[in-house]
Amino acid sequence: MLIREATADDWPHIWPFWHRIVAAGETYAWDPDTSEEDARALWMNPAKRVYVTEDDTGAVVASAYLTPNYGGPAARIANAGFMVDPDRAGRGTGRALAEHVLAAARAEGYRGMVFNAVVETNPAVRLWTSLGFTVLGTVPDAFEHPRHGRVGLHIMYRAL
Repeated sequence: MLIREATADDWPHIWPFWHRIVAAGETYAWDPDTSEEDARALWMNPAKRVYVTEDDTGAVVASAYLTPNYGGPAARIANAGFMVDPDRAGRGTGRALAEHVLAAARAEGYRGMVFNAVVETNPAVRLWTSLGFTVLGTVPDAFEHPRHGRVGLHIMYRAL
């Protein structure tokens, strides 16, 4: 498994699973009808450092971004987003990518990482807690889940 910084040429490989995940409406607080153009601007924003994971055949199977969560005196707290192709779930790709991004954040001088809106029913909550993230709080009934109804959004943090 190769993890590297993304290039503009990677977007056509990211978009199919990005769209599938967001359109499902289960794990991201983004509009399920986000257009490809808007999704690209959101994910591949020049203010973000974007990574991709390739499998042994060279196919892009996951992506993540790293960016400051705040500005000014709080700019050393990172934020990140992660997506793994659902067809590749459960193979350690998400963990490997998360560990890579956490190491990159430390190397860039970030002191911590915060996730602002982790859907409490998202299976990735187990991954984040296993990597040392804690739930700082939960905004109750903040997310309209298509199967579970209204569920909370966790704010999660980890010191780096």
